[in-house]
Amino acid sequence: MADLKSKFMGIEIKNPIVVGSCNLSQDPETLIQLEKAGAAAIVYKSLFEEQIQYERMQMDDELHEFDERHAEMISIHPHLEHAGPKEYLAELKKAKKSVSIPLIASLNAVYKETWVEYAQLIEETGVDGLELNFYITPRKADQDDSEEKQLETFRAVRKAVSIPLSVKLGPFYSNPLKIISKLDEAGANGFVLFNRLFYPDIDTQSEKIFSPFNLSNEGDYKLSLKFTGLLYNNVTANICANTGIFSGEDVARMILAGADCVQVVSALYKNKAQHIEKMVKNLDAWMKSKSHKSLDDFRGRLSDSVLKDPFAYARAQYVDILMNPEKIIKKYPAI
Repeated sequence: MADLKSKFMGIEIKNPIVVGSCNLSQDPETLIQLEKAGAAAIVYKSLFEEQIQYERMQMDDELHEFDERHAEMISIHPHLEHAGPKEYLAELKKAKKSVSIPLIASLNAVYKETWVEYAQLIEETGVDGLELNFYITPRKADQDDSEEKQLETFRAVRKAVSIPLSVKLGPFYSNPLKIISKLDEAGANGFVLFNRLFYPDIDTQSEKIFSPFNLSNEGDYKLSLKFTGLLYNNVTANICANTGIFSGEDVARMILAGADCVQVVSALYKNKAQHIEKMVKNLDAWMKSKSHKSLDDFRGRLSDSVLKDPFAYARAQYVDILMNPEKIIKKYPAI
């Protein structure tokens, strides 16, 4: 087999396939299956501050629902407090002990103080690293300070913990390359491109909003590939491509663009844990067919910095259609 070793947020891994944060990692048996199937590292399911705050308020409402119903019965429950992140931290410790490959925690908080507090608690569990989930979902026209707040938050977390930190970003920044460059300078060890966000939909029959569980599909990797190609040789942190990666050749595409590794989730939901073994074998077979002995032999070969082609990662498809309109006319003839 070819040498598939790579790095994820500065951590050496046996191959470039990392299991992304998802519900699959909550089950200890599934964690073991993922490792046996060939996963190089696993990102544990995210700790969400919003969920903890919601559960705390819900618990408080239920405990005090029947308070002051009688002059001699101010409260019918003893004073209780929500456990906060304690349950998550306990499960994270168990998960860390159940596998021998790197286990990375994932955090999605709201307030800077909470980001720091939870990051410190997570570090104490002994995990190999921490992935911070940053994304921007503006709801008001004057909301324009989100990027600077995220930078402040990252710097605070970086100062508070010593474990490797990666940042998983959404694509909706005024300039993703700029925020990534600033985070790189602030000490990020890795970047995951990109956070697959869930969007609301509308049921026209019931006239209600609902949130569908939208897994990625084969070929959805193109936005990640574009920014991976643009970032190669421009940041010191490891680049991890995400979304729509289903085969070993998809992994090869991302490494050709400049990625150090990839994260997979939807491929596992659709094809089970054993699919990782198939991806590893597929990648190895492709490398042998190209006489590549290691990932370094072809990493970044088709990146923006290597190609020196002004159109390759800028407006490639648009320019190609303008210069060669017969291609699309031939594929989609007029009715």
